[in-house]
Amino acid sequence: MSVPLIIFAAAYGAAAGMLVPRARYRLAVQPEEPWRGVCPRGHALTGAARGWLGLARCPGCRAGERDYGTGAALTAALTALVCAVLAAAVGDRPELAVWLLLTPSAVLLAGVDRAVHRLPDVLTLPLAGGAAVLLGVATLLPHSAGSWRRALLGGAALGGAYLVLHLISPGGMAFGDVKLSLGLGTALGWYGWAVLVLGAFAGLLLGSCYAIALLATRRATRGTGMAFGPFMILGAGAGLVLGGLTA
Repeated sequence: MSVPLIIFAAAYGAAAGMLVPRARYRLAVQPEEPWRGVCPRGHALTGAARGWLGLARCPGCRAGERDYGTGAALTAALTALVCAVLAAAVGDRPELAVWLLLTPSAVLLAGVDRAVHRLPDVLTLPLAGGAAVLLGVATLLPHSAGSWRRALLGGAALGGAYLVLHLISPGGMAFGDVKLSLGLGTALGWYGWAVLVLGAFAGLLLGSCYAIALLATRRATRGTGMAFGPFMILGAGAGLVLGGLTA
């Protein structure tokens, strides 16, 4: 375990996590609505990457009203924690860079899904493609601990399994979850079929337990929609940690 590496990963995660709330604010809209382009008080969101990158603060608003979105400190802390745990589990192997690059997008996806029960294509499809391409690069470097071919097969396998669940119950498993599973399956498949099964099962188990808890406390009914993406991502994260520790 390399302490400097863990510290670097945590610092990177904190910095990247600070940028998540602005993108989450812009993306957390219903499917028929355009991405938000103004702050809550109507000022245009400007800055790097056409206003997509930056802190969730509006310089045009009055003092005390400049922050928009929610949970910048919490998001930064969460992203830092995830990156630090991955660094501790994976060490200095090449795939760690892939996991660190994908973590902010995963945190962003979880936040958007939790807010509006939506997993935008603009995030899920690049996540899947990015995982495939970056792991292809990692497999060319020395000391990598996984298989690129198995990663691609894992993405196809998990995507196919979620597609079957979607066809059986479209109301219970949204198509956005199917597209998210492509990227998660690719990441999990890198470390092997056992890790893929564990990560996928962990996500299903966590989501099911949460749904049962909501029903038991009468905070939801059988017809109530639920954001399943965060549990899929959490389960996949657990699988990657296990894969890094046992590879």
